[in-house]
Amino acid sequence: MSSDGSSQFGVIGSLALSVTSSVAIVICNKYLISSLGFLFATTLTSWHLLVTFLTLHVAQRLHFFEPKPIDAQTNILFGLLNGTCIGLLNLCLGFNSVGFYQMTKLAIIPFTVLLETIFLNKRFSQSIKMSLMVLLLGVGIASVTDLQLNVLGSIIAALALVTTCVSQILTNTIQKKLKVSSTQLLYQSSPYQSAILFVTGPFVDKMLTHHSVFAFNYNVQVLVFITLSCLIAVSVNFSTFLVIGTTSPVTYQVLGHLKTCLILSFGFVLLKDPFTARNILGILIAIFGMGLYSYFSVQESRNKKLESKDSLNSNDSLPISQATDKEGAPLLSSKLAGLDEENGNLPDEEKNSKNAF
Repeated sequence: MSSDGSSQFGVIGSLALSVTSSVAIVICNKYLISSLGFLFATTLTSWHLLVTFLTLHVAQRLHFFEPKPIDAQTNILFGLLNGTCIGLLNLCLGFNSVGFYQMTKLAIIPFTVLLETIFLNKRFSQSIKMSLMVLLLGVGIASVTDLQLNVLGSIIAALALVTTCVSQILTNTIQKKLKVSSTQLLYQSSPYQSAILFVTGPFVDKMLTHHSVFAFNYNVQVLVFITLSCLIAVSVNFSTFLVIGTTSPVTYQVLGHLKTCLILSFGFVLLKDPFTARNILGILIAIFGMGLYSYFSVQESRNKKLESKDSLNSNDSLPISQATDKEGAPLLSSKLAGLDEENGNLPDEEKNSKNAF
């Protein structure tokens, strides 16, 4: 199999793993929350990340992958940023209506496009922008209902939006800049993500639910579903880093909206959730937008490869210059007031639900 074929197979595999694991964990967590009354989403997420780290630690001890060190400053800041964005998304859902929370998630794609255009000089064609608009319109019709605004909730939503976008852009940038795999990056950063949520989770959950995670009745059924949720989360976290690393933050968000449509459909089929003509219309429009985005993305990727081959053929006789990278410098410095042009870093700030799981 050619390298291009292997690469495409790997991308398709990562997308499929992301979709199936995300839908599975939503169904599992929905039962855990709705039927068993375990309402502590942020604390549960910290357990997800802890189990992910332990699983990867065992995997690297068994030589399934080779860990690659990342400079401490980059690792800590990136891990804390990811943990913070998850906590903010949970708070966003807690302090806003479901409709406003969905609008915040919809805003992630255009804001990511804006950040990548301004700071990374990335260009998006009119065809890609148009397909994204169709997608967002469909998801908005299918999932957004009430739009109740409040000052505190709006501030939290804005912070969640910024941190999520920047975190996902950095996930892609770090993997490419430092030449680390999704597994290596997740292994290095997950302890810090878990730590910040492990410390803040009980307080955030107490604020949102008015119940203590420590006073909950942990019977056998609850423990079984928590364990199942943590095991599925290993695939969710791994596939998130894998998809962003092999594609782009925007493609990951497009995939996230596909998950939203699938979750709405599964909710109707399996859980008998209410389903209206508006939901069906929105899902169909969203799927059409996803199809357009996929088609235009593939076409542009092919065109770039052809242009690259033509350029190489025309310059065969020329010497190849080798630019040196500043590999020793931390990717995330404490002076993140602006982007370093060479490293492509963003100012300090993001995510996964994602749902908040």
